[in-house]
Order: sequence, then C-alpha cells, then structure tokens
Amino acid sequence: MTNRAGTQALPSDLIDIDALVKAYYDLTPDMSVPEQRVVFGTSGHRGSSLNAAFNEQHILATTQAIVEYRALQGITGPLFIGADTHGLSRPAQETALEVLAANGVRTLKDSRDGFTPTPAVSHAILAYNNGGHADEADGIVVTPSHNPPQDGGFKYNPPHGGPADGSATNWIAARANELIEEGLVNVKRTNPEGLIEEYDFLEHYVADLENIIDMKAIAESGVRIGADPLGGASVAYWAAIKDRYNLNLTVVNPEVDPAWSFMTLDWDEKIRMDPSSPNAMASLISKRNDFDVLTGNDADADRHGIVTPDAGLMNPNHFLAVAIEYLFANRPGWRQDARIGKTLVSSSMINFVADGLGRVLWEVPVGFKWFVPGLVDGSVGFGGEESAGASFLRKDGTVWTTDKDGIILALLASEIIAVTGKTPSVLYKELTVRFGDPAYARVDAAAGREAKARLGKLSGDDITATELAGDPIIAKLSHAPGNGEAIGGVKVETEFAWFAARPSGTEDVYKIYAESFKGPEHLKLVQAEAKKIVDAALQA
Repeated sequence: MTNRAGTQALPSDLIDIDALVKAYYDLTPDMSVPEQRVVFGTSGHRGSSLNAAFNEQHILATTQAIVEYRALQGITGPLFIGADTHGLSRPAQETALEVLAANGVRTLKDSRDGFTPTPAVSHAILAYNNGGHADEADGIVVTPSHNPPQDGGFKYNPPHGGPADGSATNWIAARANELIEEGLVNVKRTNPEGLIEEYDFLEHYVADLENIIDMKAIAESGVRIGADPLGGASVAYWAAIKDRYNLNLTVVNPEVDPAWSFMTLDWDEKIRMDPSSPNAMASLISKRNDFDVLTGNDADADRHGIVTPDAGLMNPNHFLAVAIEYLFANRPGWRQDARIGKTLVSSSMINFVADGLGRVLWEVPVGFKWFVPGLVDGSVGFGGEESAGASFLRKDGTVWTTDKDGIILALLASEIIAVTGKTPSVLYKELTVRFGDPAYARVDAAAGREAKARLGKLSGDDITATELAGDPIIAKLSHAPGNGEAIGGVKVETEFAWFAARPSGTEDVYKIYAESFKGPEHLKLVQAEAKKIVDAALQA
C-alpha cells in the first residue's frame, strides 16, 4: 500500500492522450523484442502504444489474421465490433474497420457511434446466431478492460460469443506476427466509408434485460441505486436502463475522459478502473450512505463492484456466493441439474453454498472461456471468477452472454434487495454464520520469465510438502477437477485452507491466491508457507 492509494489523481498522474495516439501511428514494433510482438492473453492482445506494444501495425496484422482465421473456420456471417473508452480504442477500431472492409467482411458497428460494453457484443453475436440464420456471426471487442489509460486491447469472440480459446488465439497471434515480419504486404486495407453496417447494441441489450433480471421488482421496490460507469462503456447504458424500466437510479458519474482524471488511485498509485479495488472505488465508497446500493463497472463493463451502506465495497467472492444462492433459489426456469461454475481460485464459500443447494460444483481453471459451453447449453447456471467477472442464464434457462457481464451482476444486487429486503452484504453475513467466515487474499511474489515458465508446468507431484500451516495437505492439483484442464500452476488444499499459485501473464511475478477458514492470522501463515512450498518446487 502506498501513501496516495485511494486519493484523487493529480495532473501529474495523467497521460498525454495526443502523445498516446500519435505513438499508435508513429512507432514501429521491433519483432525481436518479445514485449513488442502480438501476444494474446486470457483477454486478447494488450499493451501501450508508448512502448510499441500496441500500435497500428499490431491491429492491421491481427485483424487480417482474424479475417483469415474465420475463413478457415467457415465463418461467413457478420462480424460485430465494439470499443470502450480507452484512448487507443477508437483508433484501433478505425484501423480494424479498414481491414475488415477491404476483405469484404460484413461488419456491424454501433449505430449511435458510441461506446460498446463487452457483454453487449457477446449478446449481439448470440442473438444473431440463435436467430435462425444460415451463417454464423462473431465479433471483436477493442478494450484492455480495467487496465490503465495508456493501454489498448483487442480481443476476438468466435460464434459462441465468449472469449476465444487458446487454439484460436495462438493461431491468430502467430499469423499476425508473421504478417508484421513480412512488412504487412499481405494485409488488405481500404477506406471503410459506405462499407460498414450499423447495429443498435444499446437498444437490443437494454430491451432484453427484463428477460434475465426482475426489473419490475426493482422498479416497484424503489431501491435507491447509484451506478458508476467509472468512465467506461456502460455510461449511456445505465441512463437508458433507468429510463426504460423507471428505476430509482442515479448515474453518479456520467463523465468520460480517456485520461480518467476523476479516478482515485489504485494500490500502486496507478489509475486502474477496477471495480473490485477499494482504492479505485474510493469515491464511490464515500457515497455509501446516500443509496441502498452502489455499483461500479470497469471500462468495458465486464466486471462489477457492489457497495452497500453496511459493508462498503464487497469482496467479489462474497457477492458471488450470495448471487449464486439467490439465483438458484429464485430461477425456477433453470434446469434442475444446472451446475455452479467457479474458477478454482474463487472462494470455497461457493463450495459450501453449492452443497447447501444440492447442486453440482464445476471448478475450472482461471479464464471465463471455460464456462462458455455450459452457459450455451444451459448446463451451467452461473459462471463466476474471483476477479469480479460473471454471467448467468436468462430466467428461462437459456444463454444470455458467454462473456462476463458486469451490468447484470450490478442489477442483480438491486433485485436481491428488492426481493429479500436485505443487502447482499447482510446475506453474506448469514452465510458465514452457517458455513464459517473465511479470510481470502491474493498476493504477488517475484519471479522471472524462466521461473514463471516452470511454475506454469508444475505438477501436483512436484509439491513435496505434507502439511500447510499446521494441517495435513489433502490435495495437490495441477488440473481443474471440473474439466481436467491444466490450471497453469498448482493448488494445494487442507481441510481448512488452500492456496493456488499461477504465473502472471504481464509482470515478473507469480500470484498466490489463498483462503483460510481459521481467520486472518492463519491466512498469513498459509501465504508465507505457500511461497516456501512453491519456491522449493521451482528450485527442485
């Protein structure tokens, strides 16, 4: 924690947007530098134009690679494209449109020339593909999500509407780098004017919300809602939601500024639009007594933050647990065998909730892509991540989105209050009375590129320890129990605690997630021993 975390950003903290955009067009990536190549993480290619990690050449090549990939897959329908409020998003979208138009791809952009949340793009793809068309649609979202203002992001969503899997992103990244190394001679581009169609993302998404959220209950209850888009793509959506459903809702900050001058600084004094961070959400937390519930979204609205008068900002794990218990008790249209999906670094409180509901728990590796098949066929009612990303089914048990949707999670908090008369934080306290009160945290440990690579390939058998913080180890996992996929690290469990270690995709650290049902002091022991156990395995 630094001294200025949670305080208002100063002029010296802000980036020069003009310089950022100029660098996007002017700087050329050095393909001999790994950080300047196209690399798809769990949410697309990300980086800053200022260090040649996200520039026009990257987007020209990546878009051409997506065109070629969809041709190989036989995808001949429209491509929906949306962009968030980051300074690099609009330039990157314009670049992509030039390539898509030149390649003859039927492309649909926002008819309001506005910003488009990630879930609205996923919703559009699925609506088209479930509409009886002979062809299939896919999409591109231009966003680095909650990353700082200097970053850009570019991700591909195939016809299932969710994040592309590794086979797709690896092919796209490899082809994009090949195109750059060839001097972009095989990239087609043209003036897209007159060649791009329009789609009203906002109207289609907002009008459909009544089929997933009990909007009538929220309106009739008069729940006082404060919604903060955090300067992101959901800003116009919240105003439209208020008007269409006659909600007692205030958009507490309708400002859009690509430098995010109104933000409070995150833990490391960086501007980061993370609605799960108490520092980034400090200004919203200060208004906690003015509303029955306050909600925040990140720049592309795929994450959510929930603030209540009695608890302030809820830990994302706490809200996920409450949301799951509420939904599975209040959605009779869902399949009786619908599973509860969670990433294996999410709280074990969800395990207890699943047991209490008599539902099957489905634990998968980190990455929302793993929930996609279950959400599509209705066999997974809810899929959630500890990083405040989740989605769930419509009231009738059919798919809503296959990408994270922070808007519906924020609205769900209001529905919970309207129906139960209790805040989600009060309901979480009731869960702790039944199941215990776990302490949960994530910390980072230093690790170089080689160490991170070794960690990503560790097996549970590489862990030689037999105890963790005084308790016998009962499981050492390198594959998720739900789908058997590699977790890219390890998870170690005891009866009362667990930790998981995974390499960071962007920094020279590895992440230690840990939880203890014995309290905060025991959690500290778990974290300390986790580092020793992992370091010993890496050195073996």
